[in-house]
Amino acid sequence: MGIKKLHSVVAVLAIAGLSVFAWWWQKQPVSTPAASAKAGGAPSGGPGAGGPVSVEAGRVQTMSMADEAQAVGTLRARQSVTLKPEISGRVVKLGFGDGQGVRRGQLLVQLDDALQAAQLQQAEAQAAIARTQLARNRELLAQSFVSPSVVDQAEATLKVAEAQVALAKAQLERLQVRAPFDGVAGIRQVNLGDYVKDGSELVSLEDASSMWVDFRLPERFVPRLRLGQAVAVTLDALPGREFEAQIEALDAQLDTNGRSMLVRARLKGDTAALRTGLFARVKVVFALREQALVVPEEALVPQGGKQFVIKLVPAGEGKPGLMSERIEARLGVRVPGKVELLEGVKAGDLVVTAGQARLMRGGPQAVKLVDLDKPAAPKAAASAASR
Repeated sequence: MGIKKLHSVVAVLAIAGLSVFAWWWQKQPVSTPAASAKAGGAPSGGPGAGGPVSVEAGRVQTMSMADEAQAVGTLRARQSVTLKPEISGRVVKLGFGDGQGVRRGQLLVQLDDALQAAQLQQAEAQAAIARTQLARNRELLAQSFVSPSVVDQAEATLKVAEAQVALAKAQLERLQVRAPFDGVAGIRQVNLGDYVKDGSELVSLEDASSMWVDFRLPERFVPRLRLGQAVAVTLDALPGREFEAQIEALDAQLDTNGRSMLVRARLKGDTAALRTGLFARVKVVFALREQALVVPEEALVPQGGKQFVIKLVPAGEGKPGLMSERIEARLGVRVPGKVELLEGVKAGDLVVTAGQARLMRGGPQAVKLVDLDKPAAPKAAASAASR
C-alpha cells in the first residue's frame, strides 16, 4: 500500500514540473537573424562579418643600410707548403729550428748521401778521363795519326760521361730538402736518425709576409664582384678588430654543388698576429643607402611567388578608423629583422605586422589597431638573423 502511494506522489510531481517548464518556454521571445544582426551579434560560427579586423602594426622608418654580402672564410698565407722528400733515406742533418725563419735555398733536411756522393766522384773521374782522351785524339788528328771518326767517338764518350755527372749531381741534390722561399718553418715531424720514405711530411713552411682570406659567395652576387673591391674581415680569434681587405682574384668557374664562387682577398695592414687556418667572417659592401625606407621583416606576406605588404590608410572623408591596402612589395636591401621597400610607402606609414591573413582576401577592409611597434618575438628575430 505504501509503495502505491509513493508512485502516485512521484507521478503528480513530474506532471507539475512539465507544466511549469511548458509555461516558461512559451513566455520566451523568438530570436530572428535580422534581430541578431541589428543587435550587433554574430552567428555562432565565428566573429561578425562586418566587424573590424584586429591587427598589430609597425611604422615605416628611414635608416642607413649597406647593400652587402656576408660569408665565412679561412685565412691563407701568401705561400704555404709542406715539405716532403722525393726519395727515401735516413736523416743525418736538420738545418732549422721549430718556428724559425728561414731563407730561400737554405738547407733544412739532409738525408744520408754517402752512396750518391761516391757515385758522383766516379762519374766525375770518368768525365775527366774522357776529356783527356778527347784532347789527345784531337792532337793526333792534327798530326794525321788518327781518323776524324776517332775524334767523333771520343766526343760522344765525353758527352756520356758528363751526362753521368749531371745525373749523379741530381740524385745527390734530391737528398737535400731546401726552403723554396723565405718564410717561417713549422714544427718538424722528424728527428735525426729517422728513416723517412719518399712523400713523408717533414715540416711545413709558410710565407706570412701577407695574408689572404678565401671565401665563397652565392652565384647571384657574381655579376657584382670586381677586382679591387673592398672587403671587411673580422676574426673570432681577435674580437673587436676589423681588417680591411681587397679582392685580388675570382675563381674561373663556379662550384656546381653549391652554386657558389671562390673569392680571394688580400688583407691590408699589420697581419703579423694572424695564422693560416683562422676562421674569418667576411663582408663585401656593394653600396650604401643613406635614406632607405625599411619595415619590420614580419610585415612581408609571401603569396604566389611574390611579396606583399598590408598598409593602413585612413578610412576616408568623414569616416573614423583605418582601412587596409594591399600593395606588392619591391624589396631592396635586407638585414636581420628589417627589409627595405623601394616603392609604395613613405616614412611614417603604418604596415601590418600581425593579422595579415584575413586582410589578404578581397579588397580593403576595416581594421582595429591593437598594438603599434611591438618588438619582434625572440623566435622571429632569431629566424631573421639566421638568413
